[in-house]
Amino acid sequence: MDDNHVVVLTTAGSAEAADALARAVVEARLAACAQVGGPVRSVYRWDGALQEDREWQLWIKTAYDRVDELTEFIKTRHDYDVPEVVALPVLGGNTDYLAWITEQTREG
Repeated sequence: MDDNHVVVLTTAGSAEAADALARAVVEARLAACAQVGGPVRSVYRWDGALQEDREWQLWIKTAYDRVDELTEFIKTRHDYDVPEVVALPVLGGNTDYLAWITEQTREG
């Protein structure tokens, strides 16, 4: 089991916002890679009412020790009141790729 890497999920309300966030987290070295997919349809309860929206999902690959800083980065730059930031553990994978993630999330 690899406890040094995570995939962080978040969403954005437009392709442009998702692309900008993806670029920003990689440029800040908070992530090695961020993939943008969508649109997806989200169904959720907010302010006591059922909501449905189109969103774009980001899959952000990072080192576990960068999660707190990445979370704060997303929260301060996101236009949602409470943006999704969920970190999923990486259980294994290509060790060369995982080493690359660690390398890319360090100051050069």
